[in-house]
Amino acid sequence: MKIGFYPGCSLKGTSSDYAQSTLALAKVFDIELVEITDWNCCGATAAHNLNPELAAALPARILALAEKQGFTEIVVPCAACYNRLSVAQHELNENPELKKRVSEILQMPLSGKIQILNVMQFIEKYIAGRIEEKVVKPFEQKVVCYYGCLLVRPHNILQFDRLEDPQSMDQLMRKIGADSLDWGYKTECCGAGFSVSRTDIVAKLSGKIVKDAADRGADAIIVACPMCQSNLDMRRKHIDRYLHKKTTIPVLYITQAIGLAAGIKPAALGLKKLFVEPEFV
Repeated sequence: MKIGFYPGCSLKGTSSDYAQSTLALAKVFDIELVEITDWNCCGATAAHNLNPELAAALPARILALAEKQGFTEIVVPCAACYNRLSVAQHELNENPELKKRVSEILQMPLSGKIQILNVMQFIEKYIAGRIEEKVVKPFEQKVVCYYGCLLVRPHNILQFDRLEDPQSMDQLMRKIGADSLDWGYKTECCGAGFSVSRTDIVAKLSGKIVKDAADRGADAIIVACPMCQSNLDMRRKHIDRYLHKKTTIPVLYITQAIGLAAGIKPAALGLKKLFVEPEFV
């Protein structure tokens, strides 16, 4: 089975381990994720604040290329990319004049019918039903699942999971043997794009997330967003300085956690890239 794959900028750079683990997991389930040829940046996260037409055109080109290459659905692991592609497609379908204008700019037709899947939707649709048969080493850890801001918002457009208390990632983690804990920071902001310009803000916001996870006895934080993973993991020195203590809880992508349960080697999942190494691997 072949499905379109949009890695976006992050999965080609700082979050290459997310791409690595997503592709490795798909392979175990006999699914080939085929990268969209000649893809471009989706504009996340600032384009829609600067130029609405450009903000629509950037994701639209990706969708048009995917359609041209014969895909009816595409997997978009990055939460920001998933958000921008989904919102742009909705806005174009709701505004025929904008859709026509963008199509003219791109010189490409836009059907607006391609299905955009985030990682959880992809796993639920093609992998979840077969997870138990592939588990060779149950992920017997206490975890908290962190969804972040963009994966479930805006809810009226994405229509994905529950807005305040999403459950899809928790359910998938339980399927591989994890004890997914209830906690209070599932959809709180980690600081997002302030990671470089205002690291102090990221340290404060991400610090609260890390502290709550640790206070509840979690062995790991599970994520599905490159920016969230980066802020919670890479900025750990700043977080520890804000909290006035050292924290050791690792931050794994859900694809890495499921991959470990399926017997994929840690190196093949990109776990060596983590700043805070999981002691249970």
